[in-house]
Amino acid sequence: MKTTSVTYYQGIIFCCSEQNDLYRANMKSGRRVPRFDSAEDAIKAAPPGGGVLLLANDYPVSPTPFSPELLGIAKNRNVKIYIEFPSWLPNQESGDIQNIHRERGVIMPPGMGPDLPEFRILLLNDCHYIPASVNNPLVTIAHVAGYDRAVYGVPEKAAPILFEMPEENLLVSTTCLSCFIKSRYGPEAQISALWKWIFSRLDPNGAVPDLKWKPVVYPAWERDDTLPKDAERLAFENAVNWYRNSGLLVSRDRAEEIHRLLSESRQHLPAPADSEPVGDGSSGFLEGYASEINWDGNQNRNLPLRADCNSEVAMGFALDARINNNSQSELIAKNLQNYIYFYSGLCKGGRGNPKHPAYGHIAWGDAHPAWVIANYGDDNARVLLGTILSAAVLETSDWNEAILRGIRANFRTTGKLGFRGDRIDMQPLEQNGWKHYANAETVSLSPHFESYLWACYLWAYDKTGYEPFLTQSKIGIRIMMEGYPDKWRWKDNIERARMLLCLSWLVRLENTTEHREWLMRMAKDLLELQTESGAIPEWLEGSGGGHYIIPQSNEQYGTGETPLIQENSDPACDTLYTLGFGFLGLHEAASATGDPDLKKAEDRLAEFLCRIQTRSEALPYLSGAWMRAFDFDKWEYWASPADVGWGPWSIESGWGNAWITAVMGLRIRGESFWDATAKSNIQSKWESVEMQMEQNDGSPWSGEAASK
Repeated sequence: MKTTSVTYYQGIIFCCSEQNDLYRANMKSGRRVPRFDSAEDAIKAAPPGGGVLLLANDYPVSPTPFSPELLGIAKNRNVKIYIEFPSWLPNQESGDIQNIHRERGVIMPPGMGPDLPEFRILLLNDCHYIPASVNNPLVTIAHVAGYDRAVYGVPEKAAPILFEMPEENLLVSTTCLSCFIKSRYGPEAQISALWKWIFSRLDPNGAVPDLKWKPVVYPAWERDDTLPKDAERLAFENAVNWYRNSGLLVSRDRAEEIHRLLSESRQHLPAPADSEPVGDGSSGFLEGYASEINWDGNQNRNLPLRADCNSEVAMGFALDARINNNSQSELIAKNLQNYIYFYSGLCKGGRGNPKHPAYGHIAWGDAHPAWVIANYGDDNARVLLGTILSAAVLETSDWNEAILRGIRANFRTTGKLGFRGDRIDMQPLEQNGWKHYANAETVSLSPHFESYLWACYLWAYDKTGYEPFLTQSKIGIRIMMEGYPDKWRWKDNIERARMLLCLSWLVRLENTTEHREWLMRMAKDLLELQTESGAIPEWLEGSGGGHYIIPQSNEQYGTGETPLIQENSDPACDTLYTLGFGFLGLHEAASATGDPDLKKAEDRLAEFLCRIQTRSEALPYLSGAWMRAFDFDKWEYWASPADVGWGPWSIESGWGNAWITAVMGLRIRGESFWDATAKSNIQSKWESVEMQMEQNDGSPWSGEAASK
């Protein structure tokens, strides 16, 4: 019989709860260590020259009890102490517990060995710490920019987190480092190295443990695991189950509360309780999960009720309804689409009045004025695409009129050159009238905002034969391609991934040499750095453009929307902005062209996405999704959290998650989006929608303001 090797080691004594992460990781590593509940008993049990770990049992509420008497006992016995989150320290004034916002741990010069070089960044989520004043800290908590390294150094306003007091035989952590599993600290290799350093400091002659632990949230498959044949189906079903179990489906009995919180500008809800009721889609779907990880490992829900997320989530449920014959999924898909168009405020007010210039538009979000006023072209496009696919899969024409209204509304606010611009809010649309935008010569070289509307127009041209849909889209696409890449706003893989869909559908309509060259050039540039694992790294020319820039100083960190990388060598990929849309684009491009290399790249990306889907037994509401960031070298969820709203650990219910899920479903069904929606009878609504649209001639709105 095979036996497990166990090391009995007396050089270091633990004083902690049996549930302490460090203690349990030691035990799991086959290293039996003595443990005491009493600090005094632990110190007296330690051998001379050994060490005692006084760990924080009541973090972050109460500091770890410590006193001059305990320190005196340790010094008399020549025992070195590591204490974390201490209630008292010699020669230090006591202060109130502090809490970080965006600060991260930083290894200070000269470093702590090859695995912990100077300025290396550690993630200490929701760090609560005791203020201390020391000259040479080993680790600080500081507001720093960078991916793995604090590239601009450490600002003066940095708080010590780990330091030595040699004259007292003390090693001090002002926070709780031993809760690294529950609090989801990272990167894993550096957290392990930090504990090895601490153990070796406490007992230089002792064995250094090789800690073993399973992260609370981890990728479904390791890099070299052999995937099962049904891996994509499992990934699809786990994604739909995540939607169902995520705590984001708003139940009817909570809808009023959610709207009240939104009207009060509240952004977040705590993680869902096990007893919380699950909605059926009739009250909408919340935006997702915030990136910030709380000290207990939980993440807060993002409250916004966004039109795009609701429609994109519906796609996954619609596909599940047909793939798995799931009537509950069909109900939820239909309810979500009906919520957008008929029951929420997303299409009400001026957007529901044929005489108003905003007729047919879809609000960015519901229940808060800042979201209700906005008409984003890209968000409208993804709402419409989500509804188009849901309708086709469920074989219903219930939303055909709403789809056509939305396409026509956005098209008549698109300028002569095929560009609409980022957003047109209700008030300027009322003041100017839609014809002002139709006659403008707008040029906006940002596929992130323009390309999916072109895809909608090309799809609508194929179904209706309305020539301007094609001609204006071609004008805009040509200008966009002539400006590539030097004149593009962001010059990154986000934008390249976005262009694939409209270029693929342009090839469907006009399979010319030039159109194929555009598509293949865009795909080639996106895939140039695709790794053997299938990952597509984030890649950026310069620091970025528009409001999407890499922080150029510590002060810029956390102040705007940013890439996940600090420089192009950082091994991060972005499922929120790039991989989901790249997956859809490659799927449509491979189908449109029959190109085997595109199909191979799509398959490799599909395999990678199966591997990095989240799993969590402890936090089931996070299991089955795709977090925004994944580091394909570390093989863990890691990147620069500089983005002010959508950091590495955020989970958006729509966007990347939704399109990854949808494309997985389409691949299971063996069809492209274009082919799946080919039989749409939306043309039957053309005349009635045109008659509705003609009730406003494009002049400024003279009626009652509808922007509220």
